[in-house]
Amino acid sequence: MIESDLIAAAKKAQSNAYAPFSNFKVGAALLCDDERIFTGANIENSSYGLTNCAERSAVFAAVSAGQRKFKRIAIFSSCSPPATPCGACRQVLYEFAPQLEVICANDRGEISIFKLSELLPRGFRLEDSKPQG
Repeated sequence: MIESDLIAAAKKAQSNAYAPFSNFKVGAALLCDDERIFTGANIENSSYGLTNCAERSAVFAAVSAGQRKFKRIAIFSSCSPPATPCGACRQVLYEFAPQLEVICANDRGEISIFKLSELLPRGFRLEDSKPQG
C-alpha cells in the first residue's frame, strides 16, 4: 500500500465527518496486515463525552470485522501542522499495534510520520502488566 493511497482514503473518509459543534473534521484510514483498509470519521454528539474520533471509528470498524493486526494509519485533517491522535486514540491503537506507523496529513500537503510508540511512550496493555511467575 502506497502512503499516498492511504492518505487519499483518509481524506475521503474526512468528508463523512459529523462535526456540527467544532467543525473540526477528521478522517482516518487503517491498513491491516492483510492489506484491507478500514476508514473512519469523527462523529460528534450533543453530549460531548459521547463523541468518537476518526481513528477509533476506523479501529472499531476493523475489529468488528475480525481484524486485529494493523500496519499503519493515516489521519487527515485541515489544520497545520497536521493533527496527531488524541490520548484516547493513542491508547486504543496501542492495544493492537504498539509499533504502528502513524501518518498525519493535511490539505496543505504537510505530512508527518511517527511510530505510535513515539506518540505514546510506555503505553499500557493489560497483557504486559500480568504478574510474572
